[in-house]
Amino acid sequence: MIETPLASLDEWVAYFSQASLPVLRHTMAELDRLREDAEDVNGRTLAGVITHDPLMTLRVLAYIESNRRAGQSTDITTIERALVMTGIGPFFRDFQSLPLLETELKPHPKALLGLLKVIARARKASRWAREWAIMRHDLDVDEITLAALLHDAAEILMWCFAPALALQVKDMQTRDHTLRSATAQTEIFGIALHELQLAMTKVWRLPNLLTTLMDDAHADNPRVKNVVLAVDLARHSANGWDDAALPDDYTAIGELLHVNQETVLRKIGVETPETPDANRSNAD
Repeated sequence: MIETPLASLDEWVAYFSQASLPVLRHTMAELDRLREDAEDVNGRTLAGVITHDPLMTLRVLAYIESNRRAGQSTDITTIERALVMTGIGPFFRDFQSLPLLETELKPHPKALLGLLKVIARARKASRWAREWAIMRHDLDVDEITLAALLHDAAEILMWCFAPALALQVKDMQTRDHTLRSATAQTEIFGIALHELQLAMTKVWRLPNLLTTLMDDAHADNPRVKNVVLAVDLARHSANGWDDAALPDDYTAIGELLHVNQETVLRKIGVETPETPDANRSNAD
């Protein structure tokens, strides 16, 4: 585990390039269960287990790119397509006895809790991104879903391998909700995590399309904006549904989907406040 910040972005990248990503215990338990009937498992079922875990998802994408066959020019931008390339049997053969997240972070229970919350946030972002992509009639909903799931991969890495530092960042932002994430990250880690994220996408050799969808700098693209807004909503709502940034999120989501705020709130599962007339009627 990293206890003190490394000296530069290059050192962080070098460290994570050699790190063996742990996966959730639940992920391995589900894979072991499916392995017993591997001949009857289909790609969609297996992809559903993998994409419930951002770390396992990263492992699979990196594995695909490192085992790309000569002459293969098509980018693999979804887990289901990745499984088509590897085959179900070879996947089960090569993904056994992986390090477990809960074991690795057992000495750091607060960091484990923090990481599980970030993973839950990533799942929520991916679900919202998928729903909105369907509403927008996006050409490939699975790509949007995957990009939202992995958008904060660098933060997940820090919780895994620099838990004490990640907790310091979290504490800073808890004390000051107006503090920008990049500011807290730079103070504690010595780098902004979006820089690490972009560098690691090259290490993992993620497809250019997926990398672009995960990059806020391209938010003028509606597909990227779809991802960014879902990630923002998940992050802000994690602070409570009274977070000051949420009204702006609702407005931006409405503009993206071309719907009113009431529809936005209904889509994300937030109850709209009753009108005064309705309150009087209930009182009567």
